[in-house]
Amino acid sequence: MVIHGPNLNLLGEREPEVYGRTTLAEIDALLIEQAQAAGFRAECHQSNHEGEIVELLHRAGREAAAVVLNPGAFTHYSLAIRDAAAALDVPLIEVHLSNVYRREPFRHRSVVAAVATGQISGFGALSYRLAMEAALTLAGGEPA
Repeated sequence: MVIHGPNLNLLGEREPEVYGRTTLAEIDALLIEQAQAAGFRAECHQSNHEGEIVELLHRAGREAAAVVLNPGAFTHYSLAIRDAAAALDVPLIEVHLSNVYRREPFRHRSVVAAVATGQISGFGALSYRLAMEAALTLAGGEPA
């Protein structure tokens, strides 16, 4: 399961100098194709609402082999998302398009990182592909 947090629905138009010009639909299509090539089915969701992301994480814990999560701004302060992520018994890869450690100081802290299996950031849309490769491999598939 792929979960995109707030404002990621604006990819391609919001701050393209930071986040690139690739749209969320293009990223999702690539991830779905990548998962299929490895024998998995990817389900992609985006929400601007913290509670909905928590619900998706709960569902992922019951249904998914792995999770790729970009919590967006919730990365830095959502203990609810962090706790839902901590409850997972499947690999969780935290992903960010930009290198959050080269940006404003408030972005340097992720409350999710400590409960994630790993974190990938700074490679634009490629960050998602790398995160999916890690998730698929950890879920027992072959890298695509």
